[in-house]
Amino acid sequence: MKIPTCLLSQDDNGAGFCYNYYAMKAKRQRIFEVIQIGNRGDEISRFCDYFIVVVIFVNIAVLFMETFPIFQPYMTVLKIIEAITIGIFIVEYILRLWTADFLYPKYGRAKAALRFLVSFDGVVDLLTILPFFFLSGFVGFRILRVVRIFRLFRVNASYDSFNVIAHVIWKKKNQIFSSVFIILMLMLVSSLCMYSAEHEAQPEVFRNAFSGIWWSLSTIFTVGYGDIYAITPLGQIMTVIITFLGVGAVAIPTGIISAGFVEEYSEIARASRIDPGARHTLIEYISEKSPFIGLAVKEVEDKGSCNIMAIQREGEILVPRDDTIINVGDTLISERFQ
Repeated sequence: MKIPTCLLSQDDNGAGFCYNYYAMKAKRQRIFEVIQIGNRGDEISRFCDYFIVVVIFVNIAVLFMETFPIFQPYMTVLKIIEAITIGIFIVEYILRLWTADFLYPKYGRAKAALRFLVSFDGVVDLLTILPFFFLSGFVGFRILRVVRIFRLFRVNASYDSFNVIAHVIWKKKNQIFSSVFIILMLMLVSSLCMYSAEHEAQPEVFRNAFSGIWWSLSTIFTVGYGDIYAITPLGQIMTVIITFLGVGAVAIPTGIISAGFVEEYSEIARASRIDPGARHTLIEYISEKSPFIGLAVKEVEDKGSCNIMAIQREGEILVPRDDTIINVGDTLISERFQ
């Protein structure tokens, strides 16, 4: 990190440079706070959030209206509105790149900007803008912007509904992968079995073992398109059996994810009932001078030899993950290791 001139020199030029340096940094930080998902107490940031939501819906509405013949006489107006919304997206994208070092405080400005470019938000923002200039076939990617709206519906501070979904899926990834693997194996086995039973009766439909994949997909997932179906008694019996197996197999991932949500919200409920007066509980308020600012929960636990059970942020209880970043104003509720 480059040291400001005022820390090396006491002359007027150095002091002026130092003032400009910190003034610009404060402006960038304020811009970062505004364009990020706003806190309840920051009215400007919240207004920016809802303004972007409106712009996203207007942009998507224009995309749909351009496909209706009735709106063809207004195509010029629609194109102008589309250009304005894309211009807003471009400005927002540039500001996010410019302030990326506040989002990733561990990195320098250049590396933080690169980190944002390859992040989910960075990729979605870029895919929103590029089709306007070229890659028109990918214009549908603009709808991915709607994902950002879910962040406005918070469960509690910095733990919004979209993060809860992502966390549950990541937490249960091994079980989900196993259940998906079982479904894929069932599809392959049922396709092979149906080929054996139906090939002679329908050689044009079941030409080889893989030709039954489409049939197995529509059968296991109970879609039943009806374009490929069994006509032999053995094939029909196998269809009934595979349909029952498919219903059970497809329900497995749903049950896993549902159980994950129950566990997640149970943890949030337990955290909200933590007794700060208990003897085993330690409470630490994170001030501007705290060495924990910008660190992840895992790093704080390793340094402090403690287990952070909850974080009080903006008057709400947050159940922390290992990668949850500690902010100024947080209150850590932790248990010291014996």
